[in-house]
Amino acid sequence: MHILLTRPLEDSLITIKKFKDLGHDVSHLPLLKIEKIENNDFAYDPYEALIFSSSNSIKFLDKRKIDKNIKCFTVGSATEKKILSLGFQNTIPAEGSVNSLLEIIQNNHNITDGKLLYVSGETISYELDQDLKKKGYDIDRLINYKTIHNTFDDKDFIKNLKKKIPDIVYIYSENSAKSFFNFIKNSGLKDDWMNTNLMCMGEKASSILNDIKWKKIFLFNPGEEEFLLYKI
Repeated sequence: MHILLTRPLEDSLITIKKFKDLGHDVSHLPLLKIEKIENNDFAYDPYEALIFSSSNSIKFLDKRKIDKNIKCFTVGSATEKKILSLGFQNTIPAEGSVNSLLEIIQNNHNITDGKLLYVSGETISYELDQDLKKKGYDIDRLINYKTIHNTFDDKDFIKNLKKKIPDIVYIYSENSAKSFFNFIKNSGLKDDWMNTNLMCMGEKASSILNDIKWKKIFLFNPGEEEFLLYKI
């Protein structure tokens, strides 16, 4: 199968190798660029637990200022592996969606256990911190990165993609979906996806691409990319 991956290259390398080892043809189209937002004077001392719904927020974490034994809530195995690789030891992962993360936090951190810090990007699909505040938690949000939509003018890439439209496309966020929609519209590829399976991380992402005619649309959670191959 021909598979199109759309995350930044650093986040796609393992998946690209895995799919190629399985004998698949893989194309890479990085839809977003991730940029750090500086928080040099931020103090982590008041917090008893950190929350991460994206591995990008961990990438730009100032780990030198944080106790490695602090409780860390994460979504998906990739996010947990990222925080463990930085030397943090007390991780509590939630498989699947941010809703699962909300449940894990409530089950493992009482309102009286101390202040929470939600580390995230500038744009989020679900305001986890606001939901936790409504439930009585003392929580702050630290924004440490932003996403920028890439523009594409590689005519050879577009020409080759049109010759061999992917069997599967993976879209990882609402922002990625918006960027991909603009890409296929501007590249003259809007009507070429009737035999392609769209894999979206979340309903908000898939809804942005509903105007495109796909073979099928699947929703998936972090770490399920390979599993989805066996569903089509």
